[in-house]
Amino acid sequence: METEPRDWIREDLVWDEKDLNATVAGFFLNSVYSYIPSGFNRIGGDYLDAASGDAIPSRNNQTVEYYTNGQISVLNNPDPYWASSYAGVRAANIFLSNIDRVPMAAQTKRYWKAEARYVRALMYFELLKRYGGIPLVGNKVLTVDDKLELPRNSYADCVNYIVNECDAIKDSLRLETGANYTTSDWGRIAKGAAIALKCRTYLYAASPLFNGGAVEGDLAKKILTSYPAYDVNRWQLVVNAAQELIGLNYYALNSSFGNVFTVNKNTEVILSKQGATNFSVETNNAPVGFSNPVSFGRTSPTAQFVNAFPMNNGLAITAAGSGYNAQSPYTNRDPRLALTVFYNGYKWLNRNIQTYDGGLDKPGGSVVQTKTGYYLRKFMADFSSNTAYSNQYHNFVLFRYAEVILNYAEALNELGRTEDAVAQLILIRKRAGILAGTNNRYGVPSGISQTDFRVLLQNERRIELAFEEHRFWDIRRWKTAPDVLNGSLSGTKITLNGTVLNFQDVNVATVSFSNKLYHMPLPYDEVIKNNQLIQNEGW
Repeated sequence: METEPRDWIREDLVWDEKDLNATVAGFFLNSVYSYIPSGFNRIGGDYLDAASGDAIPSRNNQTVEYYTNGQISVLNNPDPYWASSYAGVRAANIFLSNIDRVPMAAQTKRYWKAEARYVRALMYFELLKRYGGIPLVGNKVLTVDDKLELPRNSYADCVNYIVNECDAIKDSLRLETGANYTTSDWGRIAKGAAIALKCRTYLYAASPLFNGGAVEGDLAKKILTSYPAYDVNRWQLVVNAAQELIGLNYYALNSSFGNVFTVNKNTEVILSKQGATNFSVETNNAPVGFSNPVSFGRTSPTAQFVNAFPMNNGLAITAAGSGYNAQSPYTNRDPRLALTVFYNGYKWLNRNIQTYDGGLDKPGGSVVQTKTGYYLRKFMADFSSNTAYSNQYHNFVLFRYAEVILNYAEALNELGRTEDAVAQLILIRKRAGILAGTNNRYGVPSGISQTDFRVLLQNERRIELAFEEHRFWDIRRWKTAPDVLNGSLSGTKITLNGTVLNFQDVNVATVSFSNKLYHMPLPYDEVIKNNQLIQNEGW
């Protein structure tokens, strides 16, 4: 009689004392890696950024809209990530509890242990940014005989745990500059990933929502979701972590913004979720007017997002002297716009995109198509002159050097070092292709104030890190979500009269945000199983 499926790999084979090469244990570690999140069209076929004001789904009644239409609840959350994160924590703990039974090379074992601990720390960060403090289970592999009703740890406890883990493992991870990090190791967690996770954790902890700015009225809940009191020194921790990563002298901005996402191995990417080559990003998101290959156009960037891109002189399109022409709105814009958004007239698959009413890519009728006049271009290779797609690397970037530079600039400004922050922002704008200008400030005004630079920096993050799952969380940690997500979102209606195009902003969606959406609701099935869990306020 069989008591378990024969195709299971039993524990004694995974942790085999005769497996000198640790082959099966390596398979188990790969399964631990599988819990690292991706980001391409992952929320019911849409990007998380479609709930941030930067885009809306091209299809009707999509689950990602629950975040902006009030339908999210303890039973109805399209991105809970609770069960998946704790499954990743458990898998890492099983690996760490058993790997010493395998007689493998000592240095490789050291790397592998550090990688498993990193995945565990990353899982806790994914939980922390959604819920605030969550139960920390330590190294223990819990069984049904253990006490499973664990209370939530404080926000401070969770931050300390993640940061301490990053510091404990960073010197046990591979250095990407060394002989121990070959092409076959690309995608493995390296030292820079530990420092980058520490930097992002500190960035969130220092931000207005978490650094003494909690919205809860109950002190007990404030302790779970934030630091109750503001401390400016938390920004210094961000600076320290950014300087530590910069000091590795390995990572650098790629000379091409587009190549960051399509070249498998480059010095800007610190960690990415690896996958097989494909062209699914193209077919899911490119304009719908192509039948061979088919493109589904699932993502419609908003006019607000497109208008956030400055001119190529670095000035906002609303600024005096910017050179913006409303009848030729995509001319002389920030070069990142053309690498992020498809707009009318854009060349793709050997023809020009037509998003004017009645055009090939906005034909009207019942066909799923752009609701805003735009489609998502980011993450795709250059198929402007091709007639078909070909397989490409689409590894979702989790951490990259540009983010660390922007973290650094934000923290410097909050510490009153605004001109030092400007120097970091200039690095990003210079790589983007913004013109230096006569004063070599790449569109940054001389003598800019701390307040004005904060606004500029927030916009720079919006366009540089678009659709990389930053904006959804940034507007929460900055506490700007009520301003961004209450009211109407716009698209661009384009009409063709003879040979003349007319552009008009039109409302395409109504969105709303309430304070309870700063933190996600703990899943209902978890709360009813564990009466020690305190639900977040408003849920």
